[in-house]
Amino acid sequence: MASPAQLKTTGIFLLVTFFAVLVVIFMPVFPNAVGPKVNGLDYLDNFFNQLAKSSAYYIPDQIKKAEKYNGQQFTATLKAKSAAEAVVAEKMFAANQMAAAVDGDKVKVSGDLGATLTLALKDADLLYKNDGKALSAKYGIDERQSIFTWYQFLGAMEKDIGKAGQAEQAKFVKNCMSKAVEPAYNFYQIEAKPVKEEMVMLAAALAFYVIYTVWYGFGLLFLFEGLGIKLDH
Repeated sequence: MASPAQLKTTGIFLLVTFFAVLVVIFMPVFPNAVGPKVNGLDYLDNFFNQLAKSSAYYIPDQIKKAEKYNGQQFTATLKAKSAAEAVVAEKMFAANQMAAAVDGDKVKVSGDLGATLTLALKDADLLYKNDGKALSAKYGIDERQSIFTWYQFLGAMEKDIGKAGQAEQAKFVKNCMSKAVEPAYNFYQIEAKPVKEEMVMLAAALAFYVIYTVWYGFGLLFLFEGLGIKLDH
């Protein structure tokens, strides 16, 4: 059985090495696919985002489902944050041959529901695949701004067609927002990696998390026992 001095020495060693590793984790020494090196937290955050992006790609399925609504007409009004934003949105819709009219900070749009959703989904697909240059060239604005405009417009569309009694259509518009447009915006510039191709790294990351947590716990346990402090329950 270890003596109190040995327990205290072991506890101190575990805690010192724990915090030494913690310092390394917070240092920008880990590789980054784009730009300079990053710290360990950002590295793992990006790694798990890459896995999440790979498993959240529903856009092709949503495009196929949108065909069901081809030929159905809709009217929706987008309320922009300013008149200037409304003009930008109108120009973006016009680039897609959509009927749009600006009135102050509002843009009234009408057209084919299925065709409009397909346009939004295909633009979202470009951003999801990190092809922002194609969107910038198409609309002459920041690629994220174009997808954010689509998101705002689809939100207005969902609300307006829902009020018009088209509950099924409104639900599908909501699904397009949550399964396509929003992920495309959030995962932009992140490289998707299939989980099955990163199983070793994933297992190593999870194992390190468990071991590192236990590492700290045993360091405190041995230190307290070496100091004669007993933890009872």
